[in-house]
Amino acid sequence: MSGPPPICPARTLVVSEEHAGERLDAYLAHELGLSRAAARRLLARGAVRISGRPATAKGETLRLGLKVEVAAFTPEPLLHPQAEPELPLRVLAQGPGWLVVDKPAGVPVHALAPGERGSLLSAVAARHPEIAGVGEGGLRSGVVHRLDVDTSGAVLFATEEATFRRLRAAFAAHRVEKRYRAIILGELCGAGDFECGLVVARHRPARVRVVEAGRAAVDRGVRRAKLSWKVLSPLRGATLVEVHLETGFLHQIRATFAHAGHPVAGDVVYGGQEARLLAPRQMLHASLLRVDEICATSPDAADFAALVAALGSAPRTREPA
Repeated sequence: MSGPPPICPARTLVVSEEHAGERLDAYLAHELGLSRAAARRLLARGAVRISGRPATAKGETLRLGLKVEVAAFTPEPLLHPQAEPELPLRVLAQGPGWLVVDKPAGVPVHALAPGERGSLLSAVAARHPEIAGVGEGGLRSGVVHRLDVDTSGAVLFATEEATFRRLRAAFAAHRVEKRYRAIILGELCGAGDFECGLVVARHRPARVRVVEAGRAAVDRGVRRAKLSWKVLSPLRGATLVEVHLETGFLHQIRATFAHAGHPVAGDVVYGGQEARLLAPRQMLHASLLRVDEICATSPDAADFAALVAALGSAPRTREPA
């Protein structure tokens, strides 16, 4: 068995006149020979300090003479997902170079740091070792898209590089149909759509902020986000809805519905403690994924189905207009 992959030793960088005024993530990428995304992940893991203090702001502007301390790390291309054959894996659909699997709530799609266990990718890698190095490689090998840790449902992986590139291109071109089922607080009727701007307000832990559509073109870092929804069933104090994403952005469904006054049940981040009264986790489920030759559906998670049954067993407080 081969030993652990080599690591880059800890080092201290001193900002020269040439690099004064640069963003921290750009500086780290240049000095360490990383992509800017990899540099940001180093920051997110707490591996960088500036003059003794933790550095987490990727856009921090550097001054001449600042000391940037970088802890020892393993370059991402040398990392591989940890195979864990003991983890269960439910395959929803499979074809040459790809598979769609059912993610339980509470299970991360992939590890964030070496040594973390229990991810969905670890279960996939145990059955498909060829996934190592595909796509982004490293701890994200073969991951075509992601779901939040507490969201359940269909997740797509690629086990071949050409397939990964084709599927990522489909996501970038918005050719992917993604449907979710959500239990949201309050009463909604009929169908509708939400369009707004979203911007990342915080990275760890992640949180996004809604920007009204009229300001989305002028505020920095804002991404246009649109979804449509329809009511599937009225519930007691809540509503079961189906959501179709026309664009994809971090926490889009959760933030958008909360902004509209109907947070997802169980979502304490955007709905506060009131949302937690109904469920211990956000009641959001990725029920359908369709792209090119791929079509996969995921049945409701057990806790999701149980809550729908419990809330549907009593009448609504009022009839919808």
